[in-house]
Amino acid sequence: MAESKRDPFRTINPPIHRASTVLYETYESFLEADQAPYHGKLYGTFGSPVQLELEKTLAALEGGYACRVCHSGFDAIGVVLMAFTRSGDHIVVCDNIYGPTRSFCDRVLAKYHVAVDYIPPTIGADIERFIKPNTKLIYLESPGSNTFEIQDVPGVVEVARAKGIVTVIDNTWATPLFFKPFEHGVDVSIHSGSKYIAGHSDALLGTITTNEAHFATLEDFYESTERFAAPESCYSALKGLRTLSVRMARHQASALEIAKWLEENAAVETVIYPALDTHPEHHLWRRDLTGASGVFGFILKKDPTREELSAFLDPMNIFALGLSWGGFQSLIKAENITDRVLPFRYHHRTIIRLSIGLEDVEKMKVDLGEAIERLA
Repeated sequence: MAESKRDPFRTINPPIHRASTVLYETYESFLEADQAPYHGKLYGTFGSPVQLELEKTLAALEGGYACRVCHSGFDAIGVVLMAFTRSGDHIVVCDNIYGPTRSFCDRVLAKYHVAVDYIPPTIGADIERFIKPNTKLIYLESPGSNTFEIQDVPGVVEVARAKGIVTVIDNTWATPLFFKPFEHGVDVSIHSGSKYIAGHSDALLGTITTNEAHFATLEDFYESTERFAAPESCYSALKGLRTLSVRMARHQASALEIAKWLEENAAVETVIYPALDTHPEHHLWRRDLTGASGVFGFILKKDPTREELSAFLDPMNIFALGLSWGGFQSLIKAENITDRVLPFRYHHRTIIRLSIGLEDVEKMKVDLGEAIERLA
């Protein structure tokens, strides 16, 4: 039977290719695939079409030169720290960083004789006093995802540029929508794509975007260690990007309403949210960012015991107890931060962190209000 002529099978999103082997029509096309600049068609670990599409989209959204994606946010952090340092180097790292980043610095970089100093999480142009002749990298997280301090990024970058030091920022909290690091002179931007970018708590992904001057260094290490992300995770993240602006508008509006509502609760001592004018670095948030995500914390006037926290958290209905954030489901956790090197504002205080999801705001207020009443 003769085959009928059909239109090509076209879809809105790129297909997922589950493959290790890439086939070539000719020997010449095989040789061409292995030439620089690399185009991602040599072997299954070198980037599927859906990964390349995601990287292209993220680089454009964040305003960088090019992007590479990894297995997880932590994987992206490790790739950057290894790619831009070598034995004998010194780096400075903000003390409000994601816990596993600190572990990587202390346990892995130290093993390869990279010296690490932790600096105040509200650092700006005064970073100059922490710089040494062998300082090669400055690592920022602004706002921090547990205590929400904001750095004066332009002030840091001005000093770093003058001294030829690479600046890196974990931009996960703000997303590419609310902070454009390359407009402020940052060299490398990292995201946990598992959070707001994918947006549905069903994918593990890390993203690294650089300016043109630093992409070759990243690419060399990235390809040498084969840190390529799974096609399924790339597909989830690419779908998530389609709705990122809509979701972030909802996260922001709900979080701001709940943060203001918590400020009025007699049992609450302080709400830690950069979008509130009570936040110590609110002026930097207003100057440098164009919005706020749905993750923030608050502290109760009476610090709860472990038993009281169980009574507070266990019966909640809307807020689920869990790590990570940035998905449609509202999350809550309580923690006394103990891994800091330097004194900080909320030392020895229990911070209750919320990730405001997409549920009804009034139902979230009821859930939180009843939890606070249980403590009383």
